[in-house]
Amino acid sequence: MKRVYLASPFFNEKEIRYVEQVEEILAEKGLSVFSPFRHTGEAEFGSRQWSIETFMDDIKHIKWAEVVVAIYHGFYSDSGTAWELGYAYATDKPVILVHVGENSNLMVHEGAHANITLEELKEYDFGQMVSSFYKGAMR
Repeated sequence: MKRVYLASPFFNEKEIRYVEQVEEILAEKGLSVFSPFRHTGEAEFGSRQWSIETFMDDIKHIKWAEVVVAIYHGFYSDSGTAWELGYAYATDKPVILVHVGENSNLMVHEGAHANITLEELKEYDFGQMVSSFYKGAMR
């Protein structure tokens, strides 16, 4: 069973719906998924302790993962998700970038092992891990 870290913003209803859809797709594939959306820790939200615990837990699980799947909303970027992608790339974790926006930043899509849509994720074979390039609008 492949271990997956799911990187994504989850600050509004639209972003949360995407997280839930991708979690469901990955679960149907039998993958073991760590989703920061589901792991908020014990400390008071917004406290220094919460900040430290969240940061360390996310690093621990990116290291644990064999692959990082990221929901990418296009040139709009959540700084936390962008950091997670950079860290994954720097530690040689393949990133499967699920494009749900209408454009992309070159640093994000060029750092990805595969650039796919939400529909393509449903058919993506995590055993084969085929690479693909981004073909859309970029900024």
